[in-house]
Amino acid sequence: MEKEFDFFSDHSEAFLEMAFCPDYLERLARPDGYGKNTGDCGDTVEVFLSVDQGRIQEISFQIDGCVNTRACANTIGRMVHGRKLEDAWAITPGDIIHYLQTLPESSHHCAELSCGALYRALAHARTNIRDPWKKNYIFK
Repeated sequence: MEKEFDFFSDHSEAFLEMAFCPDYLERLARPDGYGKNTGDCGDTVEVFLSVDQGRIQEISFQIDGCVNTRACANTIGRMVHGRKLEDAWAITPGDIIHYLQTLPESSHHCAELSCGALYRALAHARTNIRDPWKKNYIFK
């Protein structure tokens, strides 16, 4: 007989910490970078970045989705906070899956969804650094 999955005892400590971490759940008022991604599952992740001298000083999220999407988005927050903007491009869905250890295979798309929102925010931040006057017109 197959053992029934127990959410709290069968997930890794890293997964549980990221699934319930409130540290990044807010909306920055004037972000330097903004990215939004909606998956086929209907989950949506919005990423807000504050950048100073090429480093990500603040990162925050608005999430409309499942606990797996929240865990993935929070993992990105943990991985990119304080990093150089250009180094953040190196983060992959595989890095998130590896960090969380117990993200179900059926939810690997949550890591892809979160990374997609990050990449869009990074691209937006790069545009605003190159052409700062656009910051007032691109973000809604």
